[in-house]
Amino acid sequence: MPALTVCLWIYAGACAGTWLLSVLTRENSWVDRIWSVIPAGYLAVFAGAAGFRDPRLDTMLLLVVLWGARLTFNFARKGGYARGGEDYRWGVLRGRMSRWQFWLFNLFFITLYQNAILLLICLPALTALEHRTAFGVPDALAAALFLAFLAGETIADQQQWDFHRFKRAEAAAGHEPLPRFLSTGLFRYSRHPNFFFEQAQWWVVFAFGAIAARSPWQPTVLGAVLLTLLFVGSTRFTESITRSRYPEYAQYQQTTSPVVPWFPKRRPEARVS
Repeated sequence: MPALTVCLWIYAGACAGTWLLSVLTRENSWVDRIWSVIPAGYLAVFAGAAGFRDPRLDTMLLLVVLWGARLTFNFARKGGYARGGEDYRWGVLRGRMSRWQFWLFNLFFITLYQNAILLLICLPALTALEHRTAFGVPDALAAALFLAFLAGETIADQQQWDFHRFKRAEAAAGHEPLPRFLSTGLFRYSRHPNFFFEQAQWWVVFAFGAIAARSPWQPTVLGAVLLTLLFVGSTRFTESITRSRYPEYAQYQQTTSPVVPWFPKRRPEARVS
């Protein structure tokens, strides 16, 4: 059976399983729970189709396994796999939609669309399978860049984890945590550095396919594009919730790059009348 056909069957099974579990448990984070796992499965299918003897495909598989292991660890320690570990944003959306509207949203966006993105971001491996050119310096540079982005996301997530532990400790001691959101470390240069590094890694995965085909004009760029658009919408929604909770977040938005790390702007001086 062709590798792409196998992946399409996996996609169909993932959609059926995550949708059914969301209905039975009334939780909508089942796609989140497979997010860090299923891409490694897709990459393994493509690498396996080459007999695990293609250096580029094997490198792509190894890098995605490292990406998935780190993300799985971070998701697990935040309680994402526990009962009641649903993403809080789904609850906010349920409150803003009628029952039938959210039912359709769950089926088409959460289940079908997000699972489709997880398959599409892995399809550069299909390009690499179809163009089995020699592994060279560009591939090595891409792998090094991927690892740098992986390290950046690891640091950002750890800084966020440490901050939330601080907030929980302050709340347990009866204190108001100050500051109320993270704006130091990597978060001084980007409001969402972890989002930036996450997307950047999948653009590197696309680059592997482009290197194999010796052309950047590949239809498999669709996966990276759709992932970026998903993060754009998610980031805006997340920030709207944060701003409603913490009015001072608006000032942070004025001085700090939204996603791509950059030097912070100076705070506007207060006008003296």
